[in-house]
Amino acid sequence: MTLTPARDAAARVPDPLPSRAPSPGLLRRATCEFGLTALMLLAVVSGVRWLFAPDGYGGGGVAFALLGAGVGVLLGALMLSAPGRWSGGHLNPAVTVALWRLGVSPGRDVMPYVVAQLGGSVAGTWAAGLVWGPVVARPPVSHAVVRPGPGWGEGAVAAAEAGVLAGSALLLAGLLAHPVGRRLLPYAVGLVTALVIAVLGPLSGGSANPARQFGPALLSGEAGRLWVYVAGPVLGAVAGAGLCRRAGVLGVRITRPPVRPRQP
Repeated sequence: MTLTPARDAAARVPDPLPSRAPSPGLLRRATCEFGLTALMLLAVVSGVRWLFAPDGYGGGGVAFALLGAGVGVLLGALMLSAPGRWSGGHLNPAVTVALWRLGVSPGRDVMPYVVAQLGGSVAGTWAAGLVWGPVVARPPVSHAVVRPGPGWGEGAVAAAEAGVLAGSALLLAGLLAHPVGRRLLPYAVGLVTALVIAVLGPLSGGSANPARQFGPALLSGEAGRLWVYVAGPVLGAVAGAGLCRRAGVLGVRITRPPVRPRQP
């Protein structure tokens, strides 16, 4: 789960508004989203392999906390990387939709970004299978597919996923309204992600990202509940962004495309 628009890294201190400098093309930015999402899924599946497989840590609540901490740190690093600054480091279709509905990201970016993120999810999950071998496909790893805990029906899972993204949209809007908040955004994203995985992982599954579930669900053959982990975050993102717009939370509108960082 990531929550940042593309940033202007041309200045030493990031400007809350993009400059008139030329931006990378949409194809290049979508390619960055593909690669970053693939790296994220490769790391997630690798983490699940070593934390939940019988020959690894063995699972449990501590394993979810460790996985959350690792993914949170990774997301912050990916967002701060050069490709993350070029594309905005969304890595999450629901975040892309939220940024569009907030008026931060142009609508023409939505479909290319979503396709790239979902494609990167499949590629990263497949690459993890190549790296770690057949153990990735066998339970309890099963390509790191997210499953709800006992007693969690589809409605409860959808509500939890939607609630996380609605809250994330509020956080996003609040941080984007101030220059200091924009600088803190990658770190806030990492912390929120770590908490979501640690707390909701054993309950609803703690995905909060359609791309997080897409590749694992397809490759594991467990796509029956995929719609819940797609619809929940997207609906939550739309609802949260709508609430922000009605309340006027986002005081800064970024209507121009993201800018490319200057080379040192």
